[in-house]
Amino acid sequence: MKTKLTITVDADVVPVAKRYARGRGVSLSSLIDASLKEMVRDEEPSFTERWQGQFRAAGRDDPRYEALAGKYL
Repeated sequence: MKTKLTITVDADVVPVAKRYARGRGVSLSSLIDASLKEMVRDEEPSFTERWQGQFRAAGRDDPRYEALAGKYL
């Protein structure tokens, strides 16, 4: 899904950036999008992103569930 973003840059940067993008056959928006994706890709995932989906709830037939339920419920 695409989202519109408003940014503020120096006025003299805009024409140079547009020429740069045009010279590569892409729009300025796609050039900025690609640059941001590259920057984000280099970032390490957050703790929650690394562990998301890695844990499953224990079923009621799991002995650990019974031990914890007996202790805390």
